[in-house]
Amino acid sequence: QVQLVESGGGLVQAGDSLRLSCTASGRTFGSCTMGWFRQAPGKEREFVAAIIWSGGSTAYADSVKGRCTISRDNAKNTVYLQMNSLKAEDTAVYYCAARLWGPPRGTMNEYNYWGQGTQVTVSS
Repeated sequence: QVQLVESGGGLVQAGDSLRLSCTASGRTFGSCTMGWFRQAPGKEREFVAAIIWSGGSTAYADSVKGRCTISRDNAKNTVYLQMNSLKAEDTAVYYCAARLWGPPRGTMNEYNYWGQGTQVTVSS
C-alpha cells in the first residue's frame, strides 16, 4: 500500500516557477514508477510527467517538455515536479500517482495509487 500527499501548489503569475512535491508512505516507494497528472476545470485528467524507480528514465507530455522537470529522492520517499515559465493553461489540480512496476508513461489506468491533488493557479 502506498499513500501519496502532494504539496507546493499555489497562486503564481505567468512566467513564474513552482516546485511540487509528493511524499509517499509505504515501503515500496523505491520500486514504484511515479507520475504527475493534472486536471483543469471542465477537462479530463491528463499526463504531465513520469519517472522510473531509479530516476534513470523520464517521460513528459509535449505541453510541458522543456519547462518541467520530474525528479525523485528515494531516501526521502519524495518525487518532485519543477515547473518553470508557467502559463495560464497550466492552471489545474496536479495529482501524484504511483505504479508498482513498469516504464514511465502516461497511461492512467496503469497507476495503482493516487494522491488528493494540489491546486496550481497561474494568473496571466
